[in-house]
Amino acid sequence: MVTATQSKPVSSWAAGGHFSSLGRLIRRPEAGSFLGMVAVFVFFAVIAGNAFISVAGFASWLNVAAEVGIVALPIGLLMIAGELDMSIGAIIPASSLCVAITVGHYGAPEVVGIVLALAIGLLVGFVNGILVLRTEVPSLILTIGTMFAVMGLTLGVSVLLTGATSTPIVPSAVSMALFGQFVGGTFEIVIAWWLAVIAIMFLLLHVLPFGNWIYALGGDRVSARNAGIPTERLTISLFMISGLCAAFLGVCQVMTYQSAQVVGGQSFIFNSIMCVVIGGVLLTGGFGSIVGIVFGTITFAMVNQGIYFTTFDPNFGSIIIGGLLLAAVLMNDTFRQMALAYSSKK
Repeated sequence: MVTATQSKPVSSWAAGGHFSSLGRLIRRPEAGSFLGMVAVFVFFAVIAGNAFISVAGFASWLNVAAEVGIVALPIGLLMIAGELDMSIGAIIPASSLCVAITVGHYGAPEVVGIVLALAIGLLVGFVNGILVLRTEVPSLILTIGTMFAVMGLTLGVSVLLTGATSTPIVPSAVSMALFGQFVGGTFEIVIAWWLAVIAIMFLLLHVLPFGNWIYALGGDRVSARNAGIPTERLTISLFMISGLCAAFLGVCQVMTYQSAQVVGGQSFIFNSIMCVVIGGVLLTGGFGSIVGIVFGTITFAMVNQGIYFTTFDPNFGSIIIGGLLLAAVLMNDTFRQMALAYSSKK
């Protein structure tokens, strides 16, 4: 008589449940950027000690993250859509000077200066979108052109109206409270605005149909248009969002530092791109997430400020940031390859 043998139960891990969860996690665009952020935080927490993890230490890199993060988020949306906007480096000082000249030099109401500054950002973004669609020249090249055009106009108008390349302003108590105050004497109010922008961008990319359109546009513009997605309107909207966020940052900066200069936003161009790339967004488009961009922004800010809490020579900060960018790109690519390999085995 043949005796029946009882088969041994297969655990959920062996059945692939845990591996499936791990695979889904690895495939997330922000997986590599999160590990990089944790590694950078641990590194500076160990090397710099209590100074880095103190309130002042947190404030130093959170303030930087908030400022660059406000422009990095819309740049991330553009890169996911397969585009790029270099003109933010000119929009930021242009909007700052618009407020400073309108309010500080001519004494107009602050709301007028703020509205005009935001309108500048929207206008430049609209022009960028139209030029990209009508000329089919890569947005990198076109927005470099508009960047220099706006820089030249900003310089010329500033010298013509005020006779100088910088203009001071004394904000009202309300404007300082909304855009320029330091909460607790250390944390900029811009951090709150950054959190608001994060929420809005998350809603746009991950909740509303608008986000699916962005991914489709970055994957294949022709296929997206054939599928009925309004690619032209979407492209213009993304550039206008980028210009609006850059102009808003310019307003915050002029209220915070109570002065505006013609060359005040140059560093934000490449800093924002680094934050986005560190956050796992593909330069070719079609891949990325808001959470990943936030992680990348925090990582960049910690490296940018953390060097000053160590005994390292601050002059080597750019070398470290460059190495971080390269490591982030390689790590993100490794995670994508792991995800693809895992998917092919299923």
